[in-house]
Amino acid sequence: MSDLTQSLRALSRPQLLTIAARHALRSYKRSNGLSRVLSGAAPKDAGLALRQLLGIESEMEAARQEASATYSARKHIAALTAIMSEAELYLKKRVV
Repeated sequence: MSDLTQSLRALSRPQLLTIAARHALRSYKRSNGLSRVLSGAAPKDAGLALRQLLGIESEMEAARQEASATYSARKHIAALTAIMSEAELYLKKRVV
């Protein structure tokens, strides 16, 4: 199992955040959503995108836990939605 797969398996967030992200996944468009979360061009490789997303989301989670004034639930949900989408692409590619 790769480090990336282990990181995905270990990811545990509050139920409300994950439900909101799953709901947002229904209308998620990779080209727009990924570039918005990553603040730039979306990498074609899902593994590379996931590494970047996990780093960004980790910072968001730390801000959430600290009740930081800079925390944005909307941005956190967008990051989790992108992670879910990229994880699906990454895992499909690895299985095939």
